[in-house]
Amino acid sequence: MSTTIQDIKESIYKNKLRLAKEIQESKELLALLTKSTHKKLTSEEKIKVKNQLLDICKGIPALAVFLLPGGAILLPLLIKLIPDILPSSFREDSDKIDIDLDN
Repeated sequence: MSTTIQDIKESIYKNKLRLAKEIQESKELLALLTKSTHKKLTSEEKIKVKNQLLDICKGIPALAVFLLPGGAILLPLLIKLIPDILPSSFREDSDKIDIDLDN
């Protein structure tokens, strides 16, 4: 398989894992917000809620840029200039993501 196709498959797989992680974190946020209506959250839980809400707020501008005409080209440039525009799951070092594309 050519290197370019392999790179594309690897990138898609990494982003799939990152998106799954972001969805899992959002589910945890929902559980914590539900819990907060009945009980007081611990300071650690409050930090998790704050960080996840910030991640959601950061994802909205990135999605808006992507949806603009030419956004698929503009978004990578914007990420180079403003790396904090992406949620934390997408900013983490790619070495932390295990990839096995041969299966």
